[in-house]
Amino acid sequence: MSGFKRELKLFDAVMIVAGTMIGSGIFIVSSDIAREVGSAGYLLLVWLISGFITLVGALSYAELAGMMPKAGGQYVYLREAYNPLVSFLYGWTLFLVIQTGTIAAVGVAFARFTGVLLPNMFNDSAIILDLGFLQISTLQVLAIFTILLLTYLNSRGVRNGKLIQNVFGSTKIIALFALILLGFIIGQHADAISSNFSQMWQPERVLVTEGQVVGSTPLSGINIVVAIGIALIGALFSSDAWNNISFAGDEVVDPTKTLVRSLAIGTGLVTFTYMLVNIVYLLVLPLSEIQTAASDRVAVTAAEAIGGSGATLAIAVLIMISTFGCINGCILAGARVYYAMAKDGLFFPGMRKLNKKGVPGAALWFQGLWASLLCLSGTYGSLLGYVMFAVIFFYILTIIGIYILRKKMPDLPRPYKAIGYPFLPACYILLASAFCLILLIYRPENSWPGFILVLLGIPVFLLFKTKFKISD
Repeated sequence: MSGFKRELKLFDAVMIVAGTMIGSGIFIVSSDIAREVGSAGYLLLVWLISGFITLVGALSYAELAGMMPKAGGQYVYLREAYNPLVSFLYGWTLFLVIQTGTIAAVGVAFARFTGVLLPNMFNDSAIILDLGFLQISTLQVLAIFTILLLTYLNSRGVRNGKLIQNVFGSTKIIALFALILLGFIIGQHADAISSNFSQMWQPERVLVTEGQVVGSTPLSGINIVVAIGIALIGALFSSDAWNNISFAGDEVVDPTKTLVRSLAIGTGLVTFTYMLVNIVYLLVLPLSEIQTAASDRVAVTAAEAIGGSGATLAIAVLIMISTFGCINGCILAGARVYYAMAKDGLFFPGMRKLNKKGVPGAALWFQGLWASLLCLSGTYGSLLGYVMFAVIFFYILTIIGIYILRKKMPDLPRPYKAIGYPFLPACYILLASAFCLILLIYRPENSWPGFILVLLGIPVFLLFKTKFKISD
C-alpha cells in the first residue's frame, strides 16, 4: 500500500478542479483581452475558444486519469507514454514555476485584495525591511504567511485540505453566480449595451497609456487570428489547473469514475461561469472602460458600476475567497507530483516519504518554501508569462499520449474513453499547437524563455539519474 488515504469523494474532487481553476484571472484578464481584440464579439469568442480547448482537453485527458489513477497524474501519463526524461521535464517545470509560480502570484493577489479592505496595512509602499538589493513589503509577508499556513494545514492530512477547498470553492462559486445575477437583474447599462453590441464584430488592437486609450489599429485577415491567439494567453491561464485533481489520484475514492466525472463537471462549470461573467462585464461597462480598468481590475470596476463602493468591497472579499481557495488547491495537488518524481529517483529522496498523516509532508514544505522565495523575488509574474507556452506544450504531449498508449498498452482497462476519439483529441492538438506557434512567432518574449526553462531540466535530469542510479 502507498499509505495514501482515499478521502476525496466526487464533490471534493469537483471543488479541487473548479477551485484551482478559479483564482484571480477571471477578475482581471478580460481587460487585456479586450485591448488585444477590441470588440465585444471577439472578447466573447476568445473566452468561447478557451472554454472549448479546455473542455476538449479535459475530456480527452480523462481517459488517462481513469486508466492510471495514481499520485502524480500527468507526470505518470507522460512517463508511461514516452520516457522518464519527458515526464521529468514536465515535473521540473511544474516545480520550478508552473505550480509554485501560480501559488506565489495568487498569494500576492490575495494580499493585494486584502489591501483593498486594509489599505494602510497592506500595500506596495509599506516596506518593513529594506536590504538595498531586496525590499520586503507587508504584501509579500501576508502572501508568504498565507502560503505557509495553508502548507501547514495540508501537511496535517488531506482531510484538512479538502475541507478548506470545499468551503472556499463552493463559497466563491455561489458568490460569482450572485454577481452574475446582480449584473443581469440590476446592473445592465443601456449605453454600454448599445456601444458594445451595435458593432461587436469590428476588431482592433487598442493601446492604453495611464488609463486612457491613446490609439488603435484595425484588425483583418491573419492579424485577427494572431490577435485571438495572443489574447488566449490570459484566457487559457485563467482556465488552467483543471488537471490538478489527477495529481492526487491515490487519494480519490473510486478514482476510475470520480476523476473522469470531476474533470467533466468542474471544467464545464467553470467554462459556463466564465462566459456569464464576461457577458455581465459587457452589459455593465462600455468596452472602453473594460480596456482601461485600473490595474486591469475589471471585476472591481463592474461591481462599483452595479452597487457603488459597497459592492467594490464585496468583490474584494470575493476575490480574497477565490484566491485563498486557489492557493490551497495548488498546494494540495502539486506536492503529489514531486512525491511521484522522488519515488522514481528523479527528485530529492526525502520527498518520496509520507508523513504520519498520510501526505507527502516534505514535498509540501519544499514547495511552500520555493513559492515563498518567488514571492520575495517578485519574478513570478514574468515567469508565469514565460511558461504558458510550456503548459500547453505538455498538454499537447499528454493528449498525443492517448494515441501512443492505445497502441502501447491496448489491453490496459479503460473505464472511460476520450469522447470523439480520434477526432476531438486531434482537434485539441491542432488548436493548442496553433496557439503555441503563434506565441513562438509573435510573442517570442513569452515563449522562448519558457522553452529554455524546460530544456534546463535536461542536465538536472542527468544529475538525478546519475546520483540515484535510475535507469530508463
